[in-house]
Amino acid sequence: MYRVGFDNNKYLEMQSEHIKERIAQFGGKLYLEFGGKLFDDFHASRVLPGFEPDSKIRMLKQLKEDAEIVIAINANDIIKKKVRGDLSITYDVDVLRLIDAFRGYGLYVGSVVLTQFTEHDNVLSYQKKLEELGLKVYRAYKIEGYPSNISKIVSDEGYGKNDYIETSRSLIVVTAPGPGSGKMATCLSQLYHEHKRGVRAGYAKFETFPIWNLPLKHPVNLAYEAATADLKDVNMIDPFHLEAYGVTTVNYNRDVEIFPVLNAMFERIFGKSPYKSPTDMGVNMAGNCIIDDEATRIASREEIIRRYYSTLCECRKNRADEEAVLKIELLMEQAGIRKEDRKVVPAALQKAEETGAPAVAIELNDGTIITGKTSPLLGASSAAILNALKYMAGIDDNMRLLSPEILEPIQDLKVNHLGNRNPRLHTDETLLALSIVASRLPIAEEAMKQLENLKHCEVHSSVILSGVDEGVFRKLGMHLTCEPVYETKKLYHK
Repeated sequence: MYRVGFDNNKYLEMQSEHIKERIAQFGGKLYLEFGGKLFDDFHASRVLPGFEPDSKIRMLKQLKEDAEIVIAINANDIIKKKVRGDLSITYDVDVLRLIDAFRGYGLYVGSVVLTQFTEHDNVLSYQKKLEELGLKVYRAYKIEGYPSNISKIVSDEGYGKNDYIETSRSLIVVTAPGPGSGKMATCLSQLYHEHKRGVRAGYAKFETFPIWNLPLKHPVNLAYEAATADLKDVNMIDPFHLEAYGVTTVNYNRDVEIFPVLNAMFERIFGKSPYKSPTDMGVNMAGNCIIDDEATRIASREEIIRRYYSTLCECRKNRADEEAVLKIELLMEQAGIRKEDRKVVPAALQKAEETGAPAVAIELNDGTIITGKTSPLLGASSAAILNALKYMAGIDDNMRLLSPEILEPIQDLKVNHLGNRNPRLHTDETLLALSIVASRLPIAEEAMKQLENLKHCEVHSSVILSGVDEGVFRKLGMHLTCEPVYETKKLYHK
């Protein structure tokens, strides 16, 4: 059952004010490394119910008169045509998507920086393409001995060789299409150049997770570890913060490990480091906006199980390794949860066993479990959605919303004209059919009105679903998991 645990309005106000304070701390100019997703942060919205997926970009919009965006992309990712797993587009294409998205929110994109620049045809042609689109492009080079050779890095032979990125605002947000893009190095390089020019500027980091002022083993922080199991990130107590202030805070291993190096760089640039710990560098206020801790704990436990099933399916598709699964199983033990605690799991499996075919279960926001079975006309996902809509609209379960007379011509089109082998309707086809019927059938119209109430509902399938069905559940705001098995025994699966 969904319940709000996070005050999003308080977050927007508190976060923007805190960033303004950090800008003032450094004399009016701040390079802010932005980690995680600026758009569509569905992980945050799942573990912090009430957090809106576009909260971070809305927060930046409040600062748009002061903010300038710099996007970093690693030249090696351009050469290798690295792909974002969640969007299935290459990093170089995603830079263009990000620019359009930022501009759509009225934010100013100042430039793109090509990090670890190398004279490669793909990189050179990409730079030319960006410049033809009217974008400023800068180059940052690989530094031998990075990050241990501090004396070389913080010198004219290190950061000094990088292009100086010309900026005009007080808040420089450095973001990227994915990890390993060189955001931090870009920020530090700019600090070196600014200092040489006599310009006061500072650095801070904005990462939503782990949440520094929640306990180490709080389910919200455990859910972050589950989400990054493939990266082998580990949450840990910040030893530098504990030593400096006697206060226990949470950070993650990579930031803790790199802090002594960063501290030495700050001292080399400024003469004195402005920070005593990795926690000091952060500006995240999310932990201060939790209004129902138990709600976030419940939501995060669900998320850990979802990540477990997602990783199992990725292993089945040969896109992840078993080590990630074992790590999440350990996190489940620490959180005291089992996969059966996800109520839709046993419900879907029981329905599949009863019918001998794939089945889907949905937990509605009032806690009711609705199931759907495979039939000659509909796939289990379509059946489950229709059954859920009927239940919420108060329509008798025996009442048909879509008659065979409606469905059979669609099946004929699919099989005999469009070359599909599976005649059953996918969820998108089912909803399109329902929307047409709704124009002349009042009960179908009532069912359609319930679509918005599917948001936040939990779903489990007894088999791996098609990309079409997965996409529809995602667009409806439903949280899907699947058993790591295919419906058929074919060797090739789309």
